[in-house]
Amino acid sequence: MPELRVDPLSGHKTIVAGERSQRPGGEPGCDPPERIDPVRDPFAEGHEDRTPPELQAVRPAGGPPDSPGWTVRVVPNLYPALSPQEPPPADAAALGSGESELFVSRPATGSHEVIINAPQPVLSLAELAREQVTAAVEMWRERMRVHGDSAYVQLIVNERREAGASLPHTHAQLYALDFVPPAVARERERFAAYATRTMGQDLLGDVVAEEVRLRERVVAIDEEAVLLAPYASRLPFQLLLAPRTPRPRFEEDGPTGAALLHDGLTRLARHLGSSPPLNLWVRTAPRGADQFCWRIDVLPRLTHIAGLELSTDVNLNIVAPEHAAAVLREA
Repeated sequence: MPELRVDPLSGHKTIVAGERSQRPGGEPGCDPPERIDPVRDPFAEGHEDRTPPELQAVRPAGGPPDSPGWTVRVVPNLYPALSPQEPPPADAAALGSGESELFVSRPATGSHEVIINAPQPVLSLAELAREQVTAAVEMWRERMRVHGDSAYVQLIVNERREAGASLPHTHAQLYALDFVPPAVARERERFAAYATRTMGQDLLGDVVAEEVRLRERVVAIDEEAVLLAPYASRLPFQLLLAPRTPRPRFEEDGPTGAALLHDGLTRLARHLGSSPPLNLWVRTAPRGADQFCWRIDVLPRLTHIAGLELSTDVNLNIVAPEHAAAVLREA
């Protein structure tokens, strides 16, 4: 029987109807992607002149900026969604005096960076060696630290065009925002309310402890982190990675879970036959929030977000998280 489940971290509702995957054409899957043409790849090693001047890079053997020999490289986004903060004009108050109460806007300020995860022209983190993924994740954390004075820093990875990647070479994007997005603010409030109600307990820490006790949705565990299929997964084969010891901010010193993240992504690729289109993001505590725990969310894009989701913000997931966890444990 279909179930309506509520995500304990966000309050988001999902209808889990695993039987729908058994209908003709209902089994989620993905086709292998086209390979990258190395000649046309602006993120490939040796093509440093095709990107804006780099902001940071790891070069084990040394060398000047914007030259080959790097393992992870950071550049400004060539087409940024955010503009650098500029001081307001002297007559800023006058500029806003004619604004409508119904239609409000202001400049979208902040920083928008690209972190090239590896010099190899591959589409997915799953295609890289574990050590390379660890190096990339460490750079994610370093760049989040650089923008630590922002209201919120969002680190995302889009893999394959179906999930929004305009360039196929594996890369992350960092958005340093001057506001806290509503979805993050809601989670901040739920973490704080839970801590108050339980005399200081961590919401995600307790969720992970209960998942480990039940073992129904746990995919894998190592010394740093736990990988599981969330109870109210929005899409088939959604994954959540959380630290074994709760910590508010991903950018703080401590384990990153990079090895287990790589393991989870390779399990997905083995089960599905290729790395699927997916969206990945790091959820970290907003500035000033102490009651929080970081995590990494992975959403494979194996089914369409359609009318129900767009009209109600309620997801319909046709693969039960318990089934997803079971098959990925075997992968």
